[in-house]
Amino acid sequence: MLNALWISFFLIAFLIASCKWLFLGDQQVFAEIMAALFTQAKSAFDISLGLTGILALWLGIMRIGEKSGFILLLTRGLTPLFSRLMPEVPKDHPALGAMVMNLSANMLGLDNAATPLGIKAMQELQTLNPRPDTATSAQILFLVINSSSVTLFPVTIFSYRAQLGASNPTDVFIPILIATYISTLVGLLTVAFAQKINLLDKVVLVYLGGLTLLVAGLLGYFSALPQAQMLVQSAMLSHILLFGLVIMFLIGAVYKKVNAYDAFIEGAKDGFQTAVTIVPYLVAMLVAIGVFRASGAFSLLADGIRALVSYLAMDGRFVDALPTALIKPFSGSAARALMIDTMKTLGVDSFAGRLACIVQGSTETTFYVLAVYLGAVGVRHGRHALLCGLLADGAGVMASVVVAYWFFG
Repeated sequence: MLNALWISFFLIAFLIASCKWLFLGDQQVFAEIMAALFTQAKSAFDISLGLTGILALWLGIMRIGEKSGFILLLTRGLTPLFSRLMPEVPKDHPALGAMVMNLSANMLGLDNAATPLGIKAMQELQTLNPRPDTATSAQILFLVINSSSVTLFPVTIFSYRAQLGASNPTDVFIPILIATYISTLVGLLTVAFAQKINLLDKVVLVYLGGLTLLVAGLLGYFSALPQAQMLVQSAMLSHILLFGLVIMFLIGAVYKKVNAYDAFIEGAKDGFQTAVTIVPYLVAMLVAIGVFRASGAFSLLADGIRALVSYLAMDGRFVDALPTALIKPFSGSAARALMIDTMKTLGVDSFAGRLACIVQGSTETTFYVLAVYLGAVGVRHGRHALLCGLLADGAGVMASVVVAYWFFG
């Protein structure tokens, strides 16, 4: 999928540039494309290099949280909910623990830990599958919750915003929390409807009701504030929550007698390795997007959508962030590159730049998640998993647009 997308960017750019050269007499289009090739390659390396320190910092902090038992605490807290949502899974089955640990890792932004835990969860669920080539209801629910992007701390997005010079890198934190909540809730509701899950169970109502009240409280509080004050208050709350998380991890480390310094160094080394690892991927995607943009293909696509939006008498500023939303279900790396490109081109603190970050933090690579997790256990028939996952993604995108207009107007 990613290979086809990457090649398509170059081929479409070549076709459009050729048409502009042959029919419009544009003598500069190929020169602009070649300039974009080299400029974007250098830019991708500079971004990756600048990310090294930020990723080392946050992954070091997250490793302290992991070692201090924070994931285990989340696991214990969420297990009663999953045992009600998946009644076909025995209460003492190892699949429950693996699923909750996977979601806990996702919530904390520990992507490297989340994927192997997710595969482990699917393997454990597969042991209960009477039809090995077809996904069970429990597997589908797990996949859809995964693909609805349950992210509490989108550390990577903060890192990119900081590297690109955002005045307040975490100002998208509260909007992402709201959008990802809506995405996850829609995913859960669609699966519950398809599988006739009883959401009126007392335990389920307590969990969902508590989370809904928390989000509703945030909405009520911020809706009562003028926009300028709302931005200040949301930024302050973001700072308090994130720094509070760091302090909580350190207290947990002291309580568990964990060497926090060694844990930080261990995680920071992973952060350094991650920054080095993403260099070729970022170069590949940013170069392809730069060529696509330099050829005029990007403008044609955006202008077409903008014309439709204008015809419908709607504000069209969200159009510039749509490429990130459209590509995210297929490729996380491509969506990340488009998010970075949007921030670089239009401004890291522009409306489109912030919206692209909110979309990136509240949606997931649905096709990738389904392909990897189902493929890992040899399941060929996903039943309604794809439709429910895409509905969750769509809800996340729409919520992102609404929240972005509300916060950043």
